Amino acid sequence: MKQLWEILVPCVRNNGRPIRTRCHRVWDAKVREITGGLTILPPAKGQWLAPDGELFAERMIPVRIVSTEEEIEQIADMTAAFYSQLAVMYYRVSDLVRVKHYAVQVV
Repeated sequence: MKQLWEILVPCVRNNGRPIRTRCHRVWDAKVREITGGLTILPPAKGQWLAPDGELFAERMIPVRIVSTEEEIEQIADMTAAFYSQLAVMYYRVSDLVRVKHYAVQVV
């Protein structure tokens, strides 16, 4: 069953270097290959404590994706590897997802 998920994508690498837009575009394409689409929201600030107590304060990009649970888990694994992340946060936004298609009308 398809659901609406949100995943947080990092804006900086673990060494503090910014992640370039062209790198994000490669990630976007990988997600589109898995699910067919994504919605990229404006970056937000976040903080989290690693299990060793280290504080990470960073900007991240919320990305919404309609997918199955298996697909979002695949995307989370790919995201962790692609961005060399220690953790990836993703969560279900909604169980009810509707996409209504319309015929294109030329005016």
